[in-house]
Amino acid sequence: MKLAQPDLSPLDFFREYCRQHHLKVTPQRLAIYQELLKSPDHPSAEIIYERVKKSLPDISLDTVNRTLLTFARIGLIDTVEGYGEVRRFDPKTQRHHHFRCLSCGRIIDFEYEPYDALSIPESLQTTLTVLKKKVLLEGYCEQCRLKKHKVRP
Repeated sequence: MKLAQPDLSPLDFFREYCRQHHLKVTPQRLAIYQELLKSPDHPSAEIIYERVKKSLPDISLDTVNRTLLTFARIGLIDTVEGYGEVRRFDPKTQRHHHFRCLSCGRIIDFEYEPYDALSIPESLQTTLTVLKKKVLLEGYCEQCRLKKHKVRP
């Protein structure tokens, strides 16, 4: 069950979401969630760990990783994974898609309604239950494209 967030602050939403999923709100979980919310990127567990340990020096990478996986399991956040890349995390759970730069690894969110409306092939409809549809585009971001091809803007 996903709560509607409009009437709640991000931290109140977090507390209520955890309560509904029988998850204690610990200082570590709160710090990890706050760091993820203010991240302009789609950070890995290692990046979140490096950021959180500044305020919680005794926290372990294992705690950060397990916490992020728990958040993803209950639907509080999403995971963004590339083929063979480290798992990255996304606090934005509203419908959207991703573009991943093959050069720098940057992940860019985008919305595109036709992708939201993709139909599921009949051959899969009878054997699978699809819960989400996400499109991942891969290529070169603007900065890497300009560097790689020495193209002027």
